[in-house]
Amino acid sequence: MNDERDDTLPGDADLRPEDMLALIEGETRGVKRAFTAQVPVYYFVWGGAWLVGYLLLWSAWEGTTSPVRTPLWIAAPVFGALILGAAVPSAIVGVRSNRGIRGVSDFVGTVYGLSWPILGTAIACVGIAMQRVAEASSGAIAIYYTSAYALLAGAMYLAGAMIWRSIDQLVIAIVMIVAAAGTGFFGAPGNMLAMALTVGPTLIVGGIISMARLRSL
Repeated sequence: MNDERDDTLPGDADLRPEDMLALIEGETRGVKRAFTAQVPVYYFVWGGAWLVGYLLLWSAWEGTTSPVRTPLWIAAPVFGALILGAAVPSAIVGVRSNRGIRGVSDFVGTVYGLSWPILGTAIACVGIAMQRVAEASSGAIAIYYTSAYALLAGAMYLAGAMIWRSIDQLVIAIVMIVAAAGTGFFGAPGNMLAMALTVGPTLIVGGIISMARLRSL
């Protein structure tokens, strides 16, 4: 990609070919590390939101088999805060990771980061319309939100896999898309438990793998 650093190094013309090659390799490694560094953040914040948030909702929903019951008036706002708390850092990290870089990657990273809260807000608006206008049942709303946000994250990780040629993002995207398509058949609140135990740990493991990969760069 046609990226270039904002800073220029004086005396480049005086460098020997091998020094110039080392300089180019260092710059390339720096750009790659700048983009790779943001990936674990996406994994950990969304993994935590999925695991904790959906377990809370499952423990609060009518018909739950959870040994510990949580009031829905507590679980629902906490879940919303966790999703928002995952979307905002995703946007910030995506935008800030491009500081000092101009070109295609600057645009791609910014759009990728901002897509999380934009799409998340759109999903919430559709859900509100289903509830208030279409008067959808609580069970239908539960299936919608659970699968819709999983599809959002799966699509974003799929885009990330294409942009950064990341196999681990591709694997996680597939897991999330399959979970989005399949957990609804468990009904509410079983779909919430299935989503928490399937997607949450997958994302957290992905974050650990990404951290290990980042250290090797």
